[in-house]
Amino acid sequence: MAEHILFLTGKLAEKQLHRILEEMAPEFEYTVHQLGLSVAALMTADMIRRRLKDTYGADRILVPGRCRGDLETLSQDLGLPVERGPEELRDLPEFFGRAARKPDLSHYDLRIFAEIVDAPNLDVDGILRQAADYRNHGADVIDIGCLPATPFPHLEAAIAALKEGGFQVSVDSLETADLVRGGGAGADYLLSLHEDSLWVADQVASTPVLIPARHGDLDSLDRAVAGMRTRGKPFLVDPILDPIHFGFADSLVRYHETRRRHPDVEIMMGVGNLTELTHADTAGINAMLLGVCSELGIRAILATQVSKHARRAVAEADLARRIMHAARELDALPKHMGDGLMALHERAPFPYSEAEIRELAQAIRDPSYRIQISAEGVHIFNRDGFHSATDPFQLYPSLGVEHDGGHAFYLGVELARAQIAWQLGKRYAQDEALDWGCAVDPQDSKSSEADSAADPHTYKPAGTTLAKPTGD
Repeated sequence: MAEHILFLTGKLAEKQLHRILEEMAPEFEYTVHQLGLSVAALMTADMIRRRLKDTYGADRILVPGRCRGDLETLSQDLGLPVERGPEELRDLPEFFGRAARKPDLSHYDLRIFAEIVDAPNLDVDGILRQAADYRNHGADVIDIGCLPATPFPHLEAAIAALKEGGFQVSVDSLETADLVRGGGAGADYLLSLHEDSLWVADQVASTPVLIPARHGDLDSLDRAVAGMRTRGKPFLVDPILDPIHFGFADSLVRYHETRRRHPDVEIMMGVGNLTELTHADTAGINAMLLGVCSELGIRAILATQVSKHARRAVAEADLARRIMHAARELDALPKHMGDGLMALHERAPFPYSEAEIRELAQAIRDPSYRIQISAEGVHIFNRDGFHSATDPFQLYPSLGVEHDGGHAFYLGVELARAQIAWQLGKRYAQDEALDWGCAVDPQDSKSSEADSAADPHTYKPAGTTLAKPTGD
């Protein structure tokens, strides 16, 4: 027997919901019930509890994605599951198409070494703070970068403090003396040894990362690998990734050749030579490089966040490794695995056309302004009129808020968000902060609107900007 789903909606969305469900021709049975309110997004769990008198024999209830309140308690009260659907009706087909195969992004098999490049110039507390930030963004190993001709008297103390804090630690230096000190202090990894410095591995217990003795010389890397195999100790190899126009394509070939020569070795890729030295948004660069790593079985990267434009590189790499792992396990393209790496654009930014928004506007009977965007521009409307523009300044003379500073401020903020979303091709939902994917930590948004939007069980507090102005 087919599942029966009860869809709860509002007056303005009822007709469109019926049309979308008819076009879907779903395998399940359904009932659409209009709950007696104009805007479906204003629905709350308490409202459903008061107004819903019949569940029409449904097996579960689907409510609008922006419905606020405790649906778990409501489910218990009604005796059947109550779930949130997508925030936009146009996403309903995708919602059902993906429900059974939503990818699990909790797994990965690649370690992120996050380098503190200026560690000698930081005190131990500063190193710990940077390490904690890296760990919060997904780093597995904290790499202490030593600087040429720069004293590092507190190297041992830094390693001890990091180990006490539960961190895995690597030491990165061109000087064997630093590597011996780091290994002696308990570092887990050393970057980097080559065939002429393998003696360091005989003095410490740290796992070395091997590089060619001369840049691009894979034969010397082979000899280093053979030397470590003779010692019977674990190691990683790094053929070295070069920047664009300085050997990038050839270096990719080296990684492929290294994997061919050594099918079972652990390989590291230093992705910072691309993210740091290319002035492009790093999320896409990380996605591409982590895709290469996934295909070649490279299970460690060295990431850096030196350049200001690369300030999110570790967090991006963390999400990219999860997406690539899920795609590989599902034998699928890295599509529809998660949208967090699409910080600037979205797959379907404009769920409604201007014509559909105008149709919605015709049913509005109150003075409150609604703001929506379409491919054509920004639209603001209430019972008194419909206005469109691509520049919010063009809209101000039509809004009648010259003597209502709070309302003008509110509309200014919302119209600015809407314009940014329209320009970039992002989703816009009135009263909600724009979604920047993994480019922004959730807690970076300080507004009460964003805080309540993050928790679907909370209600938005009444805003002061919409309060009716007192006396003139």
